[in-house]
Amino acid sequence: MTLRLYDTATRSVRDFVPLETGKVGIYLCGLTLQAPPHIGHLRSGVNYDVLRRWLLAHGYAVRFIRNLTDIDDKILVKAQERGRPFWSIAYANELTLAAAYRALNVLPPTYEPRATGHIPEMHELIARLIDTGHAYPATDGSGDVYFDVLSWPAYGALSNQSPDDMQSAGDAPDRGKRDQRDFALWKGAKPDEPADAYWPSPWGRGRPGWHIECSAMCWRYLGAEFDIHGGGLDLTFPHHENELAQSQAAGLGFARYWVHHGLLNIGGAKMGKSAGNTLDLAYVDSLGVRPVELRYYYAAAHYRSCIDYSEDALREAAVAYRRIEGFVQRAAERVGAGQLGEVPAAFAAAMDDDLNTSAALAVVHEVVRDGNTALTGGDDVTVRTALGQVRAMLDILGVDPLDPAWTGGDRADDLRGVVDSLVALALEQRAQARSRKDWAAADAVRDQLKQAGVVVEDTPQGPRWTIGEQD
Repeated sequence: MTLRLYDTATRSVRDFVPLETGKVGIYLCGLTLQAPPHIGHLRSGVNYDVLRRWLLAHGYAVRFIRNLTDIDDKILVKAQERGRPFWSIAYANELTLAAAYRALNVLPPTYEPRATGHIPEMHELIARLIDTGHAYPATDGSGDVYFDVLSWPAYGALSNQSPDDMQSAGDAPDRGKRDQRDFALWKGAKPDEPADAYWPSPWGRGRPGWHIECSAMCWRYLGAEFDIHGGGLDLTFPHHENELAQSQAAGLGFARYWVHHGLLNIGGAKMGKSAGNTLDLAYVDSLGVRPVELRYYYAAAHYRSCIDYSEDALREAAVAYRRIEGFVQRAAERVGAGQLGEVPAAFAAAMDDDLNTSAALAVVHEVVRDGNTALTGGDDVTVRTALGQVRAMLDILGVDPLDPAWTGGDRADDLRGVVDSLVALALEQRAQARSRKDWAAADAVRDQLKQAGVVVEDTPQGPRWTIGEQD
């Protein structure tokens, strides 16, 4: 079955046919670095990481570009409020974002360009737009340069709206514009903004508008035309509409597919710093929910659906993941971790159907049930097959419990050996107490282990232990 993706531009699910056979170019709009990331931001990284992993599983060579906006009106406001250079605020938040993505096992991008590193490309695009009559320098002495919306007849097609229904772009005073809907490509220096937040340009000292930066970075790293442009549903207008218009007006073919993900809301409203309703990874950790469980929570919903966050739903996702994890651990103890197997046809069909991860996870749970039955029945052949399939499916979703990203690699293996020895000693003491029918002593050992976070489960094959709560 061919991979099919929902394309915002055509408002339809389309067969995915890359521009170049065997290769895929993806651009994902990254964060504006005025503040640390919250879990709404991080959903984007996980959603497109799943897309990337599935393309890799299809055998594609994927060039994945995720930008960082490190110069912006909001960042400059933060700089003035805190009396710090704008770049120090952006860089601190960049480091926090990178750590959060690592914690969620999001593969690093092929490149992660910053807006401030691509001023020359922006200047070249702006000059093209002026030369072709699609942009103009303001005549009010501000140094601003604007895109002429009415010069581009297709403007509004991506977001399916008419320019007649649009209001002011709101990104600069209307006095320098020919039309209030025109948007800024270059913003002239303002006396009340930080003195180090500007670059020389043919139109005067200034800085880039928000939209031109992404067009420049797409062009620089993916060429004039590329396969997939991603981002949150809230970016469709004006950001992506403006990107598309200015890029094509400058002679670039730009994105062939527009793939947008739904938002993570809280209380029915978009999670955001301005609304004061943000939650971060530290908050999730305080609930006793691990990053792998948060990633499972994201994957359990279709990427285009909006998620209305609730603590109960997050905890339910964590419990569901622990059931899968429990099977993987028990099966690996029984037959060895083995290699990743082939994903079942039903899983592949679900993923090819516009990345239907909720249907794909239903397949995971079905195979886990069969595997647990095989464990109980002592059918090691079936256990080994089920384990390979489950791990292969979970690897696509980025939540394989045996992935070194979650186990911590060699250091965790060393610590596991130490803990194994200590728990084995405690279990031997418990077994001796049980053999002499000293049930109180046996229960005391078990209770002490539980207090230390080690849960003991008696099985026909003997006691086994796990770290965490037993569900």
